[in-house]
Amino acid sequence: MTQQPFAITIGRSLGSGGRYIGKRLAELFGAAYFDKEILSLAARESGLSEAVFESKDEHKGFLRATLDGMHHAWSLGEFGAKGLTEETLFRVQSDAIRSAAEHDSCVFIGRCADYVLREHPRLVSVFVAADQADRVRLIMQRHACDEREAHKLIEQGDRARANFYNFYSDKKWGDAATYDLCINSSRLGLDRSTTLIAQFVAERLGLQFAAKP
Repeated sequence: MTQQPFAITIGRSLGSGGRYIGKRLAELFGAAYFDKEILSLAARESGLSEAVFESKDEHKGFLRATLDGMHHAWSLGEFGAKGLTEETLFRVQSDAIRSAAEHDSCVFIGRCADYVLREHPRLVSVFVAADQADRVRLIMQRHACDEREAHKLIEQGDRARANFYNFYSDKKWGDAATYDLCINSSRLGLDRSTTLIAQFVAERLGLQFAAKP
């Protein structure tokens, strides 16, 4: 009997390691991985330039920022100027997420994927947080910045993600009641946190996975 596709969605605070955890989960379960890849898929399916989706990814108000920078060339595709609204772009991205999850098992990072896939019969939604000190350390390493700048990036990033999620969904970003599982990756570290999440997913969906060192 063919196993039905499943979807794992990862919401995450900036610097929590959610992207790393998502990649490892995709490897453990043999699932497709979508982070910024979903922007490329949305662009291909809509005929719009990928720059439209990249301009302010996971930011409410990303269309306005894109239109302010019209000196960058991009195609309106089949939508035309009148049809290109923030809601249209979110719908296109959401359609791409649903399309990817329809036939294949997938891991999605951010972009309201848990809300977009709320009717999916085999969905597990996860939120990854971490202690501030660990987040600052990761952001300093990732962006080669000092501690003060790292705190600023974290504050801005979390605010943007919360605004985006809270606007397009009827739930609250980062709230425990919104997700199937919330975890602080600082408690066990990224790899052991991944294993714990994988065990939860396997139990929830009746799956098996081969733990890797």
